[in-house]
Amino acid sequence: MSQIINRTISVAPMLDWTDKHCRYFLRQISKHTLLYTEMVTTGAIIFGKGDYLAYNQAEHPIALQLGGSDPVDMARCSSKAQSYGYDEVNINVGCPSDRVQNGRFGACLMAEPSTVASCIKAMQSEVDIPVTVKSRIGIDDMDEYKDLSHFIETVAESGCHTFVVHARKAWLKGLSPKQNRDVPPLMYDRVYELKQEFPELHIGINGGVKSLADSAEHLKHIDSVMIGREVYSNPFILAEVDRLFYQDEAPAKTRFEVVQAMLPYVEQQITEGARPWHIARHMLGLFQGQPGGRIWRRYLSENGTKAGVGIELLTDALDVLLEAQNKAKIFQSEALG
Repeated sequence: MSQIINRTISVAPMLDWTDKHCRYFLRQISKHTLLYTEMVTTGAIIFGKGDYLAYNQAEHPIALQLGGSDPVDMARCSSKAQSYGYDEVNINVGCPSDRVQNGRFGACLMAEPSTVASCIKAMQSEVDIPVTVKSRIGIDDMDEYKDLSHFIETVAESGCHTFVVHARKAWLKGLSPKQNRDVPPLMYDRVYELKQEFPELHIGINGGVKSLADSAEHLKHIDSVMIGREVYSNPFILAEVDRLFYQDEAPAKTRFEVVQAMLPYVEQQITEGARPWHIARHMLGLFQGQPGGRIWRRYLSENGTKAGVGIELLTDALDVLLEAQNKAKIFQSEALG
């Protein structure tokens, strides 16, 4: 039996962003949000020299996003992911990049629902953790609702019960991956319609979610919300997730407590060969919208890549931030006095 994951709120898999350092950092802000890896290809897992599945146990619940289209390879990698302790394996059917298309996976697989269905069957025969799909609402000229409905129906018949749908189509020809994140219009109603047509399936939504208020609105129509770039630029958006969506009344860490919680991790990672900047780059937006937030970001950016920098990168950045905040308080006090 597949275990049940509360996926009400999740953070989208984002290439070059949601690595293990980013996920550990986000876990200090929310205990319950489902976190996804960057997309990892079957080729990297099977033939790569590095350990592409490594993660910290503190990251649970965590899902591996897998890129591939060969059922045998997908099953093999899913089995390995389960042995590592991943809580879910998700198939990437949404990435529009040329490199991904050339590897015959990502968004181009929306034109091959039977291939995705074969992968689902092969993967589920090897694992008992959930196997899920993240897709677009369409590609190129296959962008009618009937095309999306056919894709979902075909894949669901193979045994997949959970779909996260980016509410934009993908243009595989003519737009870059970056443009595909913004240019095609968001069509949330199309994802809502999926839930109405397939009430027995878990339907999640992704794309353009800017706030927890947005998330709550979507949850009136579908089952879960996946937030992407907004979390990366403003990670503290997750601070209220546990209370609002998981009924966890434990007090959330403050921004300062989050930084303090990261210090032992940074020290440990340095001993394993990581540079502080590998971690600090994910923390740039922690104080977004706060007094001194720009100073925090600038200090990390200007000093993070210097040779020989250590844990003091974060502690010194905190000192500079606190100094800026104290000056702001004094200025406000004098202005009011």
